[in-house]
Amino acid sequence: MDLMRVSYRLAVGPGESQARAERLALEQSVEVPRRVVRDRQVEERALGRVEAVTQLSETSALARIAFPLAATACDPAQLLNLLFGNGSLQPDVECVDAEFPEALQQALGGPRFGIAGLRERLGVADRALTCTAAKPMGLAPDALAELVHSFALAGLDVVKDDHGLADHDFCPFEARVTACLQAVTRAADASGRRCLYVPNLIGTPERIWRQLDFAQERGARAVMVSPMLIGLPTFWELCGQRASVPVFAHPSFAGVRRLGAELLHGTLLRLYGADAVIFVGWAGRFGTSREVCADLSARLRGDWGALRPALPVPGGGIEVENAADQVAFYGRDCMLLCGGDLQLDAESPGRRARAFVAAVAEASLATSA
Repeated sequence: MDLMRVSYRLAVGPGESQARAERLALEQSVEVPRRVVRDRQVEERALGRVEAVTQLSETSALARIAFPLAATACDPAQLLNLLFGNGSLQPDVECVDAEFPEALQQALGGPRFGIAGLRERLGVADRALTCTAAKPMGLAPDALAELVHSFALAGLDVVKDDHGLADHDFCPFEARVTACLQAVTRAADASGRRCLYVPNLIGTPERIWRQLDFAQERGARAVMVSPMLIGLPTFWELCGQRASVPVFAHPSFAGVRRLGAELLHGTLLRLYGADAVIFVGWAGRFGTSREVCADLSARLRGDWGALRPALPVPGGGIEVENAADQVAFYGRDCMLLCGGDLQLDAESPGRRARAFVAAVAEASLATSA
């Protein structure tokens, strides 16, 4: 029988942990008392079983629970329901890790392009990649396009919309995408090197499909969404069924959960199809540890059956001055997202961008892949 194994951190003492894990296994699967499960087929098809409980401290334990794959229906929404549906409503539980069987990996598919596909689109094979965001929100399309043009001329590989850019009255989606795509084309004509502009899609599924179609028809070669804002099942459909270009995943709204960062950003988003995963790095204002960043990056890039590797994109505080340290930490198979720091030079937005590009290129020469 194929099994999905999930690890939960429980806020319980030594005398309670086994019983608490058993209750969670029932809650997450059949949702009835154990003595109600009398049918053998229900046991085989749906019942969660506690495989191990490890006491971590006087107030914390780690439980591993196995669920039959059949209970997931190999559906992206039902998978989440089984993983942490009712359990997420219980304040003493955190879902920290999961092991997914090969059949589920095949059903959900993972990235369609991954690291190799993104590198091919960018024409860059042997160094860390560079990225920034078109912001702040509030600028009109022509002003954002001028920023994009400056960053493209400076040699940045990717300029993405800031995740706060929506279909605003002051910056309509279609006008913004058109202007920014024209900006990278003008920069490419001048420099001979084409930057990848990545528009942000946001809204209801129907609006996102319209935005995706428009962006692709106008020549966008990648798009970005925030999976936790639009919903992971919608994200899966976007990556695997709708988009013909790579998809970047942004972490906005990912903090309103008790899912471990490594599980969400390092495992689930890759399983659901993200080609590049933006996450909060250790060098910024969000307090993520180096250990979490290292684990998360290893999960995105590591061997995982037939699933393509996804590109780690650390952000949230990267600066020109610490770019070399970031390359040394993450290696060459990453994309560094340096945001507002590149705009500190009011006279020339491209000046710090060029310094950032040069620092990443130089550090990549001294760093193993």
